[in-house]
Amino acid sequence: MSNEDWYRNTEWNIEIEEAFYLKLKRARRKEQYLRIQASILSSKYPDISLTLFDQYFEFTEDFDHAQAYCDMASAYISKDMVEEALNSYEKSLNRELEFPNLKTDAYILFPLTIVKNKLVHLYPKAETVLKANKSRLMFPIDYFRWHAALAIIGASNGNNDSASEHAQIALNSAQIKKSGFTFHQSLGLVGKEYKSIVKKLREIYA
Repeated sequence: MSNEDWYRNTEWNIEIEEAFYLKLKRARRKEQYLRIQASILSSKYPDISLTLFDQYFEFTEDFDHAQAYCDMASAYISKDMVEEALNSYEKSLNRELEFPNLKTDAYILFPLTIVKNKLVHLYPKAETVLKANKSRLMFPIDYFRWHAALAIIGASNGNNDSASEHAQIALNSAQIKKSGFTFHQSLGLVGKEYKSIVKKLREIYA
């Protein structure tokens, strides 16, 4: 591991932890390194990730708070703590309102988490967030998740025509094999992790 990778560990054990904190002790931007390392560990080591986020929020520097809350939600999701994840996404969205120049994926991950967990009572809030942020769509995966969430919400509300239309657009987005960006053709494509949502969209479209 290079000297620049000490805060980008994908694995975690006692030796790695000791090396990380030794480097962190000498670092100037401790909060930045804590946030990055916590985000990388959020899926595989959510408890470690949340501990690192707690340490991050102890610092007064709040430049990356929106992204930190968004990444923190990923750790909660890994622990099946959906309510805590949604709270973190909302904190991220509120932070974006205060500092609109710093954006995250909370605008799409918040409503997507709601529909994935069939939290029907929160569908109106999810729809509001989606429609307020339509202009932020850029990559195929953005269009897929945005339209997929609205398709599922529409189907739940009995708006079958609208749901079918959104489902078709989402499914078309899932078929895109190149992002359209010259130097990043594979960036932002829909992966196999959305297989269950694709199946649901096909049912809605049918």
